[in-house]
This record gives sequence, C-alpha cells and structure tokens, in this order.
Amino acid sequence: MMTSGRQEGQGVRLAGMRTVLLPDDPRFPAALRVIPRPPKRLYVLGDPEALTEGLAVVGARKATPYGIGAAKRFARLAAQRGIAVISGGARGCDAAAHEAALSEGAPTVAFLGGGCDVPYPREHAGLFERISLSGGAVVSEHAWDAPALPQQFRTRNRLIAGLARATLIVEAGLPSGTFSTADEALAAGRDVLVVPGAINSASSKGANRLLVQGAFPVVDDESFSDVLFSVFGCLKMQDADELGGEGGQAGSAGSRGARGASRAATDPITAALQAEPLGMEQLYELASEHCGKRDARAWLMERLAVGEQAGSFARYPDGRWGPRA
Repeated sequence: MMTSGRQEGQGVRLAGMRTVLLPDDPRFPAALRVIPRPPKRLYVLGDPEALTEGLAVVGARKATPYGIGAAKRFARLAAQRGIAVISGGARGCDAAAHEAALSEGAPTVAFLGGGCDVPYPREHAGLFERISLSGGAVVSEHAWDAPALPQQFRTRNRLIAGLARATLIVEAGLPSGTFSTADEALAAGRDVLVVPGAINSASSKGANRLLVQGAFPVVDDESFSDVLFSVFGCLKMQDADELGGEGGQAGSAGSRGARGASRAATDPITAALQAEPLGMEQLYELASEHCGKRDARAWLMERLAVGEQAGSFARYPDGRWGPRA
C-alpha cells in the first residue's frame, strides 16, 4: 500500500510501502534472527528486499566537517560497489552516509529508535521518505506510531550492527551511541572498521580507542578497498575491469567462471587455505613469495575474491580465511 506524507498529530505519516515482518517470514533478514536479543517483528517502510547484509556507516551526531566528509566518501565507495549502506538516520555522519548512497542510486537502510511515523530527528522526515521511495527501507522494531524514547536508540544499535557484515565508525566520542554500535557489532561477531581522528578531538576519542583495541584502521581509499575485498569479496573497480576479459573486452559469465575455477585449482593461496585457516598476515607473507614483480597486496586480494566466488574457501568470523565448511 502506498501512502502520501501528511501530518498526523505529533507524528508524520511517511510515504512508502508498509510491511510488518515476523521472524518466520522468508523476507525477515536471516542475520537479525541470530543476533543477541533478536527483534520480535520489524516494521518496514519501503522495500523489504533492501534488508540485505551491508556496511554500517555510523558516527557522531555533532560531527565535524572531517567526519561528514569521511562518512560521505566511504559510503559512496561502498554504494558504487553495490553494497547496501546501513545507518541510524541521525544528524551528522548517519545522514551523510544515507545521502551519499542515495546520490549513487543505491539502496540504503535506516533503523529508527521509535516508530516510522514518529521520525527522529523530525527534520529528516524528507530524507526517510526518499529512502523508502528509492528502493531502500526505513525500519523499526517498534509500532508505526511509537514515540522515540531515549533508551531505544541504544537498543536500536544492535539492529544496525546485526544487519551489517562490517561497521565503519567515522567519529565517536566517549561515551557515545556510536561507540555502543561498535560493541554490538563485536557481540554479533561482525568486523569493526574505524576512520582515525585527531588525538585532540573529543569526537574521535572513542574511535581512536577502538583502534587501540584492535579495530581495522581505514586510512585511505586503498585500505577501505582492501577490507571490502576481504569482507564482501568485491574487487576494486579497475581490477574488476582487468579481470573482465582479454584486451579490455569483458568475457562471458561462463568463461569468467571457468577461468576463475581453473585459477583456483592451481593457485598457491587456494592450496594453502584448503589445508588450514590462515590470517591476513600469513597470507601476505605467502603472497610476497609467489607474486613475482606484482604488488603483493593486489595479487593476494585478487585471488581471495576469485577463490571465494569459486567456492574454494571462505572468510571466517574471526577474520581468518580457510576451507569452506
């Protein structure tokens, strides 16, 4: 059912298709069935099919220009690779991430602390409607007209982290809701990525603390592309073009699959991973021995992506790669 936006009391009835998903519904995200305290139902404004595992991009509400720029930059790079961008619709970094995904024509998912018809912050009602009408989804575990209570935002964070294969922290103070999203990601066995901030910036104290605790540092486009290879199995755009075919011409899907399977059968990375699980440090050492004059990182990431797509091995929740179960 499609509806038009209009004021209703203290709420705002937003435009978009409305769906209530129960856990036994095949459209209910499998990732959210297995997180701590799984939701009993999801109220979805927009397309339920948008609820796929993606990248969470979250950060400070009172974000600095640096934080806003980083959220837009990395959300856009993820969206360009077909990865759904997930966030909480808040002011600052969250809104910047949603806007970046929309600008690329990619689906984005916003989890709210209250009901979808009581959008918070209220000035983002237009943003939420654009998300719902452009193939994305605005989602809550609370009824359509439920008020947004303070304690519900932290419990909402487990849904953001649970649907995401990885969570990118752009800016986070201490304490902060953003920092709690990182805790929820770790509790759900997901990867945590962090954009470092200035050591004298209050809005980056939490982010920098996560780096000390072992989060993956995203320091530039290259390091971000590396982790997308690792977590989502997607190649850099230029690498994907090079693998597409001979002489710059894209081959057929069948021929690409055959080449990938053939390469996986004889590749030293595949052989090592079929024998035992290995971490990235061990894999880089192995790549350095076999890559010849090529860049070891690019050589390794290409083989990880091709081998995973061929089903030769898989990435484990602890970050290692090894035999597919």
